[in-house]
Amino acid sequence: MRKGRFTEEQIISILKQSEAGHPTKELCRQHGISHATFYAWRKKFRGMEVGEAKRLKQLEDENRRLKTIVADLTLDKKALEYIVSKLP
Repeated sequence: MRKGRFTEEQIISILKQSEAGHPTKELCRQHGISHATFYAWRKKFRGMEVGEAKRLKQLEDENRRLKTIVADLTLDKKALEYIVSKLP
């Protein structure tokens, strides 16, 4: 998975600048991001503090890990069911 150029702290800092009244167009140009990226960040991180953003990242990582475990176990279960169904 690609690691982004900006940390959660930097993203929240940029969003706080926008909330303080800086023009979005200027912020995007200044930081080298597209308007779509800015609005995606705003949708995801609006109103968050740095600690909350870090916790969100941890929960997303844990959720991804758990989904992988469930997928592996489901595959194992299906394989065992297939083997049992083929037994005489």
